[in-house]
Amino acid sequence: MNYEILLRGVTIGLLASITLGPVGVMCIQRTLSKSRASGFSSGLGAAVADTLSATLAYFFIAVISTVIESNLQVFKVIGGVFVAGVGIHYFLKNPIVQIRRNRAGRTNLVQDFVSTFALTLTNPAFILWLLVIFSALGVDAGAGEMDVTRVGAGAQMILGFFGGAAAWWFVLTFVVSLFRRRFRPRHLLWINRIAGALISALGVAVIVSAFV
Repeated sequence: MNYEILLRGVTIGLLASITLGPVGVMCIQRTLSKSRASGFSSGLGAAVADTLSATLAYFFIAVISTVIESNLQVFKVIGGVFVAGVGIHYFLKNPIVQIRRNRAGRTNLVQDFVSTFALTLTNPAFILWLLVIFSALGVDAGAGEMDVTRVGAGAQMILGFFGGAAAWWFVLTFVVSLFRRRFRPRHLLWINRIAGALISALGVAVIVSAFV
């Protein structure tokens, strides 16, 4: 086990996850309106999707980057529409209904995981962002022949990446949950609306960026 490579992977995972995009807003909203388990489950969905992107970036970037760059406008429009739709859904959602479901023990952690996993995968430009981080930290992504040494180093890098991403979502949801009981239903209603408006705005910004 090369701990230097593992630590570098952890660092990349943290840097890739720490930006508070639509998924971050969703994790905060779910932690407040549902539970810490729901928020962390959502974060894990994003971490798994990001780890998949990191794997593609590390091993197959020569092929993936060409596909993404040549179709980036299409990917941005599709992803932006999906993100905006998620924002509208949260804006119209009534948190009181969710609170009653939580009390009845009907929180669906699998659904929380899958929703953020799918949302994260709609952002193919994230792979290009990973390349920037790889370059900044001296990771020679996608270069060289695929031998046993390279595969082993890549596996350790990806393992560290997932650990760093998961650690970020654990810390974020833990800190947010400390303030959870201070919020009342009317506060959660406004949090839903603000989160929904913010996520929708981010989706619209992605769509606009495809043409500007």
